[in-house]
Amino acid sequence: MGTFKPIGINTVIIKMTDSAEIIRECAVCVTAWICAAECMCDGSVLRLRDPPGVLGKRLKDSAETVVIGGGCVGVSLAYHLAKAGQKDVVLLEKSELTAGSTWHAAGLTTYYHPGINLKKIHYYSIKLFEQLEAETGQAVGFHQPGSIRLASTPVRVDELKYQMTRTHWHPTPQFLIGPEKIQQLFPLLNMDKVLAGLYNPGDGHIDPYSLTMALAAGARMYGAQIYYPAPVTGLTPTADGRWDVQTPHGTIRANRIVNATGFWARELGQMIGFQHPTIPVHHQYVVTATVPEVKALKTELPVIRDLEGSYYLRQERDGLLFGPYEKEEKMKLQDSWVRDGVPPGFGKELFESDLDRIMDHVERAMEMVPVLKNADIINIVSGPITYTPDLLPMIGPHQGARNYWTAIGFGYGIIHSGGVGRFLSDWIMSGEPPYDLIECDPNRYAHWTSVPYLCAKARESYGFNNVVGYPKEERFAGRPTDRVSGVYELLKDRCSMGFHAGWEQPHYCHKPGDNTGYKPSFRRTNWFGPVGRECKLVMEGVGVIDLSPFGKFIVKGEDSHRLLDRLFANTLPKVGQTNISHMLTPRGRVYAEVTVTQTAPGEFLLITGSGSELHDLRWIEREVCDGGYHVSVSNVTDEIGVLGIAGPKSRMVLQKLTDEDMSDTGFRFLHCRSMQLAGVPLRAIRISYTGELGWELYMDMQNMSTVYQALMEAGRDENIDNFGTYAMSSLRLEKGFRAWGAEPAEFVGKQALLEIKAQGLSRRLVFLTLHTDDIDPEGNETVWHNGEVKRSRARSEHDIH
Repeated sequence: MGTFKPIGINTVIIKMTDSAEIIRECAVCVTAWICAAECMCDGSVLRLRDPPGVLGKRLKDSAETVVIGGGCVGVSLAYHLAKAGQKDVVLLEKSELTAGSTWHAAGLTTYYHPGINLKKIHYYSIKLFEQLEAETGQAVGFHQPGSIRLASTPVRVDELKYQMTRTHWHPTPQFLIGPEKIQQLFPLLNMDKVLAGLYNPGDGHIDPYSLTMALAAGARMYGAQIYYPAPVTGLTPTADGRWDVQTPHGTIRANRIVNATGFWARELGQMIGFQHPTIPVHHQYVVTATVPEVKALKTELPVIRDLEGSYYLRQERDGLLFGPYEKEEKMKLQDSWVRDGVPPGFGKELFESDLDRIMDHVERAMEMVPVLKNADIINIVSGPITYTPDLLPMIGPHQGARNYWTAIGFGYGIIHSGGVGRFLSDWIMSGEPPYDLIECDPNRYAHWTSVPYLCAKARESYGFNNVVGYPKEERFAGRPTDRVSGVYELLKDRCSMGFHAGWEQPHYCHKPGDNTGYKPSFRRTNWFGPVGRECKLVMEGVGVIDLSPFGKFIVKGEDSHRLLDRLFANTLPKVGQTNISHMLTPRGRVYAEVTVTQTAPGEFLLITGSGSELHDLRWIEREVCDGGYHVSVSNVTDEIGVLGIAGPKSRMVLQKLTDEDMSDTGFRFLHCRSMQLAGVPLRAIRISYTGELGWELYMDMQNMSTVYQALMEAGRDENIDNFGTYAMSSLRLEKGFRAWGAEPAEFVGKQALLEIKAQGLSRRLVFLTLHTDDIDPEGNETVWHNGEVKRSRARSEHDIH
């Protein structure tokens, strides 16, 4: 067949028996063709496979799950499903495994994540990578020298301390270390600006190609079938919720399909009417030749992430590899692929590199690691990676199409691959997610995610890779979307707006003399005083808040009672009444909290949080289909505007605008009424979301401005004013209100809940008061008691004073 030999960093000469000689660069994996067969080299083994178009085996007629896409994420899912015992797992890859973004990835692996849920994904991935070679017999090239996130400003040190408060209740190893320890771990650093570091032992990097091949070997070992080249040419839903998956080699009938196609995700989604908000971004990294100072080291250098320099750097054999994240004005999108699709045949190609675009970061890296100044660059890799507007992937079942799942939008697919494969496998096998990962729910996007918005947010998010991760972070590119309430124009100049599922909603409102503008901090900042003022307003007077981002559904029909009895772990409210109910998973876990109002016999208004709109709608629609219920479910979120009015003087203001009896006896707590306010028809619900007397007013969106202005005029004598979600959250947390009713129906999760009750509870929700100066808990901090970590959450009394 031929021989090959390494000749330098990532470069292999392959000598064929016919004397043909091809130079391959494995880190770049430039496609090479030899005697009509494709050459794939991992630096130690030459592999040849059939020419493209030849499948090599007969396509199955049916499958339990068809995973579409042969990158590391898709192959991981096939591996986990097969290992979990699912029969008939099929993976279809259009060209070859690792084509797309996997093959050219830098392969970084880290326990670290600023969020609390994705830490679990990272943790599982690393533990899987550690044992995968022993399980499959396939080398994965996993290096674990650790990593250090470098802080070179006081604000960065605050950021590291903030992250340390949130880590100890998780098994992830993480330490705040000083300059001396950093120098010991990475002796080639210029320490002039280094103040501290966040050290994660066990971090490192892995060879993406070898990882994917090991997962593929494991998937086959457990019974999965992997077909390539097998491009999907069509997707047709069947009446019973299954899918016909068309390929040039035949059609597979699948119980479910999973879109794991990387930067082809948008095209695959378009086959069934979706416009997935994913876009390819040009990411570059630089590989050097041997650096004598690196070669002389006895142990491998940890990966460093220079947060201010906005780049990562790791050892690559006896040289270095570093990759920057440019600011949004310099980074490059491949937006033509969004408009025109990925060019046919693109798979293991690269973009033209542009060193000038990243020179600012190169210079910062040379300043921090001086040996780079004399290093020879042997390669600049510029390839596409996929971004979503918020930089998080889209993981899970998709609303609007039965049994269609996504695993797309991975800017960090290598470290996510293992954990996401396990997460989705557990969800598919058990019918519910193993833990909360709603920030990655694919249904967090909707019609408002336009192409201009997607491009603006992707630019912003790429530049945000290494910006300071403040609490209550806001990002402003692409805003506002077309999703604004009927009072947005009246409030936009008076309030600091927050972004909620496409909506602009007041976080807090400012007065003349206030220090205005977005000024994030790890300490008390400019919103602290105004929020305290708003809390006092609602506790002692009357305030108005825009609550339009709530998700709103109308359920009606002959089976509406039966459906909602099945969905909710609570007795349904009578006509004209409201309650707070929970949808549970089969294991008795809370899937969603919903306000349920029966507005007319058999007609219900369901209200959920803004970030849960399509997440909850999908759950409801699935139950409707699976149970064959005769109901209609309408999403009226964009059509209905909502104003909240709260405080001890709220009744007085409302009474001025209506002939309805608004007294305690005339309008009771958790009751609903259709009425007119200032001549506008609306529905009012008396509810206590702040711990004070309050109502929610539901009306046509176009009438919001009229009702709002009428309220503000009627409340002049009561000093009515606006308040925002920061004050609302503080007040409702202080209230700590929750109620569970007797529930006779056989609702989802009832048996599991009874078993949990019989076993006794192992955890309780408690409220803690902390005496602090100018640093307040934000949530998910570690709580220590008698030298042990308690898994709880802390709040500060200063949130409301």
